[in-house]
Amino acid sequence: MTEQTADNAAVIDRLNEVWASVVDACQRLRDEQWDLPTDCPGWTVKDQLSHLIGVEHMLLDDPAPEPIADVPSYVRNTFGELNEAWVDARRRATGPEVLAEFVDTTYRRLEALRAMAPEKFDEVGWSPVGQVPYRQFMDTRVFDTWAHEQDIRRALDRPGGRNGTGEALAIDLCARSMAYVVGKKVGPPDGTSVLFAVTGLLGRHMPVVVDGGRARVATDLSDEPTVTLTMDQETFWRLGLGRVAPLDMLASGQVVVAGDVVIGHRVLESMPFTI
Repeated sequence: MTEQTADNAAVIDRLNEVWASVVDACQRLRDEQWDLPTDCPGWTVKDQLSHLIGVEHMLLDDPAPEPIADVPSYVRNTFGELNEAWVDARRRATGPEVLAEFVDTTYRRLEALRAMAPEKFDEVGWSPVGQVPYRQFMDTRVFDTWAHEQDIRRALDRPGGRNGTGEALAIDLCARSMAYVVGKKVGPPDGTSVLFAVTGLLGRHMPVVVDGGRARVATDLSDEPTVTLTMDQETFWRLGLGRVAPLDMLASGQVVVAGDVVIGHRVLESMPFTI
């Protein structure tokens, strides 16, 4: 097996693993559990599963549902409208019916991926994180599926799927985005340094420095940071992915701000970055 083929097989295995974990989270639910609200505004447990089905149907080039006539207030962009159409099309289906469709759809996706020519995984094309090789796009599917799995598990109070590939990808994405958060969304003066001190098994210290009007993630800091935001890894990615209100995390003590609290609070409120 070549290195390229091994890399392709590895990302397919990651998808298979996270899809199986989603199925595990949704097994043996009572009727009312499918309708529990989740951290994504307007979406229930069943809606989360419908969203994941819709994305994989799009990647299979299956026919799309009709656009929704009345766009809910929580839908913010055209991509969100596409997602909502797939969700809305399944609101009259039962939870077990949606779960069965998820199993069938992800099985078809795995078959399609395994049948793809190895070089197709190197082709650069559209993804939610920009123009990237298809292999990298599939890792964004691992990340996105894992994030929605956690939405489901939190609503159901069924913990699981933590500290693995999906969470590592989520933390990496959030870490890479903190320069954008600090430099573009907050825009503090040159010389500002923000240290994200993230605890936990996958935690890390991420210094972001501002120089020449631009922010970058640094390897270390020679001086004391202007401000330090301390939180655990779950709080870090929940904030970055917009799953929780920043000020609620501050009020509950799950985020501690030390140093320049004015800049720190602005950074905290600007941490959500996903579409």
